[in-house]
Formats: sequence, structure tokens, C-alpha cells
Amino acid sequence: MSTPTVPEPPAAAESDLIDVLLATGRARGGAGALAASATFGGRAMLKIKHDPKQLVDSAAIPILFTVLFTYLFGGALSGSTGDYLKDLLPGVLSMSIAIVTMYGGARLAQDVRSGAFDRFRGLPIWRGAFVLGGLLSDAARYLFASAVVVILGLVMGYRPGGGVLGVLGAVALVVAFGLSLSLLWAAVALAVQDPAVVISIANVVLMPLSFASNIFVGPSTMPGWLRAFVDANPLSHVATAARGLMNDTGNTGAAVAWSLAATAVVTLVCAPIALRLYGRRD
Repeated sequence: MSTPTVPEPPAAAESDLIDVLLATGRARGGAGALAASATFGGRAMLKIKHDPKQLVDSAAIPILFTVLFTYLFGGALSGSTGDYLKDLLPGVLSMSIAIVTMYGGARLAQDVRSGAFDRFRGLPIWRGAFVLGGLLSDAARYLFASAVVVILGLVMGYRPGGGVLGVLGAVALVVAFGLSLSLLWAAVALAVQDPAVVISIANVVLMPLSFASNIFVGPSTMPGWLRAFVDANPLSHVATAARGLMNDTGNTGAAVAWSLAATAVVTLVCAPIALRLYGRRD
């Protein structure tokens, strides 16, 4: 995976953002957490407006894996591409969002290196607004990537047995897990302060989680040691939960519970670390 180019918004846009936050701070004795976070989220979306290439990975990754694996392995593994797509698509949805999460961390590291991070430290705002604002823009990208996966699947003939509610439930579950990973890469970004290093670390973590999972094949034919890893892999649980919700297979409660538990654990561990690393820069 390449490191994304993250240009700064125009100077006027940065100045306008500072004016908004300062005005809010003067009016309220300090900008509210939600208002400040929303402003930083708007700043991150402004970056995408000025550099739409940032959405390329969010679209290219799900398209590549869905089309490539469906037509390469669908007939061999499931007898038909249609049958394989029922298992593959929810898994690709989970994997695509997980992989895309690394780019939010890379953008945060770029902000730290460019000095934008330091320009906002003295503002009368909640210290976590800078990180939370980035998460808000990440959520928008994850929803975009999810829409790409679902629409592509429908075009290829996938019909979700769980209907609209099942698809929305799966997307919500996967996006929540993706946001927890965003906190992990935010902590890494604040620690290493180098976009290329963030991408490298994320690849080392996410590639084994993606391919040593039940996304592409079932673990029943794997050697015992690998199957044990696959069964413990949180991405496998997220993919299983997404399959159950989208295909309405029933008995998805355990997978959903494990997915929510993994999301909660990653969030509870990484959020305080990210905020502490943020504070150390004061």
C-alpha cells in the first residue's frame, strides 16, 4: 500500500477554521467538544474536496478484492460465483474497511509533521477534538467504501437475504469496528509521526488479519495451528457477524457479541493512549 499524499487545505481555509474555533471559544468560554470536533471533521472533509484521490483507495480496494476473488475462486470453492459471493461479499466489506483505516492514521501523522497539529494546540478547545474530528471524516469514508461494496455486489447478482435492515446492521457493525481501528492508528501516528511508518506498521498488522481469516475460505481444511489463529482473529468474527446479518442465516448472536466486544476492547485500550500521546505534545 502506498502512502497517500495529504496536501494542506488553502491557508484561507485554515484561517477560517481558527476564526470559527476562537469565536466559539469566546462565546462559550471554550469551544464545546462536539462543535470543535465537527469543525475539525469539516477540515478533514475539506482535504478530500481539494484532493479527491483520497477516495480512490476507499473504492479501489473493495472493487479489486470482490471482483478478483469472485471470478478467480468462486467456481472452484463454491461451485458457482453466485454462491461464493454470498460468503465473500460480507467478508470483503469487513476487510476493506479494516484496510482503509490505516489512511486516517497516515493523514494524522502528516498533520503532525506539517505543523498543522501544533497550530491548533493553543486554541480554547477540548484536547480530543482534533482526533475525534478525524474520526468523523473517517466514518464518512467508511460509509462510502461500504456503499461501493454493496452496490458492486448487487450489480454482480448478490441479493441479501437479510434485506435492507440486515445490510444496514452489517455496515454499522463493520464501521464501528473500523473506527476502533482508527483509534489504534491515531495512537501509532502520534507516536511515530511519520505517514510512511504508520502505513508500514498497519500493513504488518492488517495483512495477516485479513488473509489468515475466514473471509475467503472456511477454516475447516486449515492446519490446526492456523485454524486456531483464524478462530481467534477478531476480523473473522466481524466477517461472520456481517454474513449472518446480510444473509439472514440465523445464530449470529455470538458473532455479533464477539465483534462488539473486540470493538469495545480496542476502543477502551487505544482511546486513552491516543489522548495521552496528544497531551504529551503540550
